[in-house]
Amino acid sequence: MLQFDLTLLIVPLVALAAGGLLLAVAMPWVRARERRQQRMALALGGGGPGASAQIGPDGQASPRRKAIEKTLREIAERQSARTDQRRPGLEQRLREAGLNWKPRSYHLLRVAIAAGAFAASLAFGWLLAGGIALIAGLAVPHLYVALARRRRLAAFAAGFPDVIDVIVRGVRAGRPLADCLAVVATDSEDPIRSEFRLVVEDQSVGLPIQEAVDRLAQRVPLQEVGFLAIVVAIQNRAGGSLTEALGNLSTVLRGRRQLHAKVKAMSAEAKTSAGIIGSLPVIVAGLVQMTSPDYLAVLYQTDLGLMVIAACAMWMSIGVFVMRQMINFDM
Repeated sequence: MLQFDLTLLIVPLVALAAGGLLLAVAMPWVRARERRQQRMALALGGGGPGASAQIGPDGQASPRRKAIEKTLREIAERQSARTDQRRPGLEQRLREAGLNWKPRSYHLLRVAIAAGAFAASLAFGWLLAGGIALIAGLAVPHLYVALARRRRLAAFAAGFPDVIDVIVRGVRAGRPLADCLAVVATDSEDPIRSEFRLVVEDQSVGLPIQEAVDRLAQRVPLQEVGFLAIVVAIQNRAGGSLTEALGNLSTVLRGRRQLHAKVKAMSAEAKTSAGIIGSLPVIVAGLVQMTSPDYLAVLYQTDLGLMVIAACAMWMSIGVFVMRQMINFDM
């Protein structure tokens, strides 16, 4: 009887705990959805004191509100279409990295690096030399292009708030937006100058300014440039104060940059520790090979040793990947 009563007491408690757990898991998602809806309502003018100005006398939405809704809907469809696409191709990555290479030149470079690595590591045996050549030929050009692309996009993002300020000052002085973009294409530093020069060239052949800026957002895959394209598209279709919108955009971009710098400073110690831990086995093995070659000869002269090297490389790669995920902050 006592056991039956305890069961009746435990079952509701377990159900209550499970319900509380589900509620705790679902509440952040619900709150994030509510905040997203509130931001959309504010962007459409439906959540502020000026919401009544967006509604006509007949209770229908005003033409400006409809234009904003249509623009945001089209932008969301384009962004979802870009997200559904696969990773950028080789030509796009080379262009984003600022490299005037053709795909054929890139593949020839891969073959040359693989041949050089094979010749340099031939003393360790045919099998190990072939593995080193394969890894070097595939990884070295890819990592170089990725590093150049990351540096170029970082340089673009670093100077982009100043570009927005230049455009705001020019528009406030009474100059058209096209002239302000031409000033940026003339007086800025690369890579901003080269990308905005393409925007000016697109306008010179008759492309509307919002489409030219949208093509800039496609060429430079940064959220900051996407924000500029959204602001220009909404202002072109629905009107409004372009200087106020761009001024707010400049403030947001500078705040994002300050937050990024703060996160980078806070994670610098963890990244340094991860780099030391990841490179220490390779450095120690290289020093031992230089001082006592016979000590490690059993690793690359026997099949069992090669299997041990492969297993160690696999486990080290898993450890480096885990450490990278632990210190990688999505901004």
